[in-house]
Amino acid sequence: MHVRLSIGIAVLGLLAAAVPAPAHHAFAAEFDVEKPITLRGTVTIMEWVNPHSWIHIDVKGADGTLVNWMVEGGSPNSLLRLGFTKNALLPGMEILVEGYQAKDGSNKGVGRSLTFADGRKLFLSETVPGGRVE
Repeated sequence: MHVRLSIGIAVLGLLAAAVPAPAHHAFAAEFDVEKPITLRGTVTIMEWVNPHSWIHIDVKGADGTLVNWMVEGGSPNSLLRLGFTKNALLPGMEILVEGYQAKDGSNKGVGRSLTFADGRKLFLSETVPGGRVE
């Protein structure tokens, strides 16, 4: 009896733990493919953190004020495979990011690609629609 109860509890625990995983990694859970964004601005911070990197960019708004955007990229390992280095994005660098805005309309998005001032272009994710696929 105790063995069956223990197995039942273990199975329920595994099922409960598995449910949030797809939502976290699903693009459509947080970002909207119908809200493409193109951001031209200045890097303020580059966060090389797992599970997703974050690029903070100051973008000049229509009224001339600076608006800080947070752009999600792939994991640090993924970015390295896509051609980034730790010194690729430094504060003060001018960049252009293409991607998709968060569903909640905040100044947050997921990046598809990044273009440097010299014209070089790198992808920010291997899983975002329009991103690099091998």
